[in-house]
Amino acid sequence: MHELSIALSILDIANEQLHDHGDAEVLAIHLKLGRMSGVVKEALVSAFELAREGTKLEQAQLVIEDIPVMLHCRTCQCERPAESMQSLRCAVCGGLSAEITRGHELEVFAMELEPMEATP
Repeated sequence: MHELSIALSILDIANEQLHDHGDAEVLAIHLKLGRMSGVVKEALVSAFELAREGTKLEQAQLVIEDIPVMLHCRTCQCERPAESMQSLRCAVCGGLSAEITRGHELEVFAMELEPMEATP
């Protein structure tokens, strides 16, 4: 289950950012996940929930933005959605294309932080 190692990497990234931003609580970690990334979304969410237990990121939520498979259609001369992952055809005109422009993403792109209250 490589999703666990990915979840641990996401937590490492968040911890690095926490180190750079001082005392703060991570409310959410935002991730772009492409349909062709090879990662099973449900398995990643489950692995993330397991990996965050007992850490200072225990309350952090994983917010996943699903990225569809997009390709550059030579017929339409622009970026279009693919019919499916199995059929790299333009969903508009049906033209074949091997130029995938989106869909492989696996990227932490934002974090929601809340400053910790100072204790007197």
